[in-house]
Amino acid sequence: MALSGTIGAVVLESGAAAPAAAFARCLVGGLLLVLWCAATGRPRSWLAALTRKDLGLAVLGGVLLVGNWVLLFASYALSSISVGTVVYHTQPLLLVGLAALLLRERVTGDQLVRAVIAFGGVALIALSAQGSDGQPVRMAGVALALGAAVLYAGASLIAKRLAHLRPQLLAAIQCGTGAVLLAPALLITPLPSAPGGLLWLVLLGAVHTALMYVLMYSSIGKLATGTVALLSYLYPVVAVLVDLLAYGHRIGPLEGLGMAAVLLAALARRPARRRAAPHQR
Repeated sequence: MALSGTIGAVVLESGAAAPAAAFARCLVGGLLLVLWCAATGRPRSWLAALTRKDLGLAVLGGVLLVGNWVLLFASYALSSISVGTVVYHTQPLLLVGLAALLLRERVTGDQLVRAVIAFGGVALIALSAQGSDGQPVRMAGVALALGAAVLYAGASLIAKRLAHLRPQLLAAIQCGTGAVLLAPALLITPLPSAPGGLLWLVLLGAVHTALMYVLMYSSIGKLATGTVALLSYLYPVVAVLVDLLAYGHRIGPLEGLGMAAVLLAALARRPARRRAAPHQR
């Protein structure tokens, strides 16, 4: 989760456009995840057990997941790392809404109250925050972060349907889907030509994708759900600190209140009895 909080800085330092950064993350991370599958299990037997329906859902989840990365990365440049990341953390509440809409799950009064608080916080952030250039935050950046949260919530619903698959296999399929999907975008938004920019993207794929997934999948079964939920909030906290220390982003009173409202509303969700699914940041 602490590594997740530095993703925004890596993307900005690479100088790559959002589609190019997401492609590099998919390509490098996906190749390393395939190697991990080969080294830690029996990928042939896993693939043999994969039905056409499973593969279709996995690919669809990959499309949503990679779209979420593209929108989130684009939001950093239009707002700031901290604003984009905190607004993105409305996704637990958006997941509740999508589950109610698509799966007919019941929405409780507690969930509705938290949703109102969270989106009130988003409104405060949008009206009071400053972007990376010191100007008022662009509404497009907030909208992109919200769009990323919606796509991530959709990917999470699909991941629940595929809980019987090996998580590293699912992640490898999704990264492969993203690499194929985003490759044509390189004609419009090419990879950086400078070696430094390329190294940042290799770091994004190797450390912030492959290594991070290995750490999450290795630890997720050893922790209580409540602990996982609590630790997940290191992500926005670290992102805010990185934005403050590396880019001088100053948080005003109203913006800080909005951020606190979003994070507290999402954090207050009741932990489920079963193990939590890993977050695919």
